[in-house]
Amino acid sequence: MIEFSKGYHTYYIYILTNKTRRVLYTGVTGNLHKRLYQHKVKLNPYSFTARYNLEFLIYYEKFDWIHDAIAREKEIKNWTRVKKLELVRAVNPNLDFLNNLFENWV
Repeated sequence: MIEFSKGYHTYYIYILTNKTRRVLYTGVTGNLHKRLYQHKVKLNPYSFTARYNLEFLIYYEKFDWIHDAIAREKEIKNWTRVKKLELVRAVNPNLDFLNNLFENWV
């Protein structure tokens, strides 16, 4: 995926979908493994991601500065669905679920 300049911490923007790949959600986090788990167990059962069963990672970008990650998240959130899918398909053409990349993280 995309990596940016080095800093002290690591932050991620990510795009989730559901099993049918009909709904997209863009978020930002400092711990992608933990955040994916929270989405999977529906930590907040009334959230958008819980209501639409969004737990499958299809895209992420890594940042070293939180302000860069937040700016990128806001940028992507303002895009159309078509543009978001173009971004994802550029690196993940089949919209494969990428959760297994983070399952063994501590």
